[in-house]
Amino acid sequence: MVEFQGQRLRDASHVVVFTGAGVSAESGIPTFRDALTGLWERFDPAVLATADAFRKDPALVWGWYEWRRSKVLAAKPNSAHLAIAELARLVTRLTVITQNVDDLHERAGCHGVIHLHGSLHSPRCFACARPFEGATDQLNDHEDGRRIEPPRCRHCNGKVRPGVVWFGESLPEHAWREALAAVRDCDLLLSVGTSGLVQPAAEIPRIAREHGAVVVHVNLQRESVHGEREFSLIGKAAEILPRLLTQANK
Repeated sequence: MVEFQGQRLRDASHVVVFTGAGVSAESGIPTFRDALTGLWERFDPAVLATADAFRKDPALVWGWYEWRRSKVLAAKPNSAHLAIAELARLVTRLTVITQNVDDLHERAGCHGVIHLHGSLHSPRCFACARPFEGATDQLNDHEDGRRIEPPRCRHCNGKVRPGVVWFGESLPEHAWREALAAVRDCDLLLSVGTSGLVQPAAEIPRIAREHGAVVVHVNLQRESVHGEREFSLIGKAAEILPRLLTQANK
């Protein structure tokens, strides 16, 4: 079996890096699969992350997302984030597409990151959808968490919601369109730390493969591969990506 080597990154004309929760988890950010703690252990994240939950108890949902945002702000980019940012200086063109709602790619030095599932740092009005431009200043540093009343929109006085994609909502149209264009154009795609379960983002590796790209999966578990142009690298992203970058620099 032919193994993927990092030198192939250097020869690619357009590399797309597609990241999921596994990358941020290595910076200590809890994923949806992790057990919640304190107040939150009584709740199912999949239930809290819905528009209905916000309608029923906006203070609970906003408080949970502020707790999540506090975890993000306390975290630092790991070696995987840094390697991806460094890759931009090595290849002709790099596009970063992420399912993560944190800003660790940006803090590592990446530019123009496409956020398919929104961002914890871009709240908007639940009623009129306008971006909320003020500071929330409501971060909860306590592990147990608490209810926090969301701020109000300055335009319509509606309640401000987290700027993320909830279950049952569509992906941001512009972000999805940009992602599809990049994936169809690339000649090499790195799919890193993603479970491949969340649709429609899970289709990205398949779309890249069908448009002729080499597809490389980096995950803790072996991924199914289709043909000689698809590879599965097993291990932590923070270990594998720096190694690939070193190979590419030789």
